[in-house]
Amino acid sequence: MRLAFLTMHSIGLYFRMRRFHRAARRISVILASLLLSGALLAQDGSFEKDLANWRAAHTADLLKPDGWLSLVGLEWLQPGDNTVGSASDNKVQLAKGPAHLGILHLEGETVTLKPPAEGFPKGFLVARSPAKALDLRAEANKDKVAPRMTIGTLSMYVIRREARFALRIKDAHSPSILGFHGLKWYAPDEAYRVTAKWIPYSPFKTITLATLVGTNYDQPVPGATEFNLAGKTFRLEPVLEDPAVAKLFFILRDTTSTTTTYGACRFLYTGFPTNGLDKPGELVLDFNRLENPPCAYTAFATCPLPPRENRLPIPLPVGEQRYHDED
Repeated sequence: MRLAFLTMHSIGLYFRMRRFHRAARRISVILASLLLSGALLAQDGSFEKDLANWRAAHTADLLKPDGWLSLVGLEWLQPGDNTVGSASDNKVQLAKGPAHLGILHLEGETVTLKPPAEGFPKGFLVARSPAKALDLRAEANKDKVAPRMTIGTLSMYVIRREARFALRIKDAHSPSILGFHGLKWYAPDEAYRVTAKWIPYSPFKTITLATLVGTNYDQPVPGATEFNLAGKTFRLEPVLEDPAVAKLFFILRDTTSTTTTYGACRFLYTGFPTNGLDKPGELVLDFNRLENPPCAYTAFATCPLPPRENRLPIPLPVGEQRYHDED
């Protein structure tokens, strides 16, 4: 009987690996075709070439083992012990992995990782080192600083949203990665690549952003952009997520959100204006690079919503379209 069980287990493992390798080959073909498209479009000019290369890079980022398509869970922690593992007696139940992985103890503003009764399982790493009991760093809306906990294909970390803490769970073999079917884009249109006037704010303005999970957080706004499109002048305000990174983050919505683009919003990232943040200057807004927020791909993301000032009364029929037709 044990031999029969092992045989059936081996057969099941064989077919699961075949499905994974088929999906991996399909994803490789998609990425290769995107890169080829970029090379072919190079004959038409640098605008098309750069855009095609950006699209390929954007797709590759989504498909990384810890990219947004790997996100499979978001579990809000309760005060006290939150047991984590695949067994049914855990408060945070994983779809795979050890029966009892660890305990996340939430007390006030501190989340402490503690071992289960049988000790941490073999292969469980925290920040690439063998797991041990310790306080886990979790800063409000600064998920990159949180130490990653990994085992097998799973990656987890604690996030903070205002006074709430949650465990974000990713899987390098998630159904979204294995079932990836490519992204949808509008045709490139250079008319939607505009040079905007940069109007600095001194001091910076602060806005409160609402999120799709019902939380709010403050972000600095270093200035505003003004640009002309369709014979009219419009204004958009970016937030500065990290002062150490020369990148502006626009959260915006236009009238295509009711038909062909994600309903909540789209994102646009740019560099800094020509004369820096504190002086008047110019800034290129290439709306062909509008991308979906993570919430367009997974129900487990906590995306910000566009401020009232960034809800445009015109369509922007460029950039990324809806990933799911039912959005």
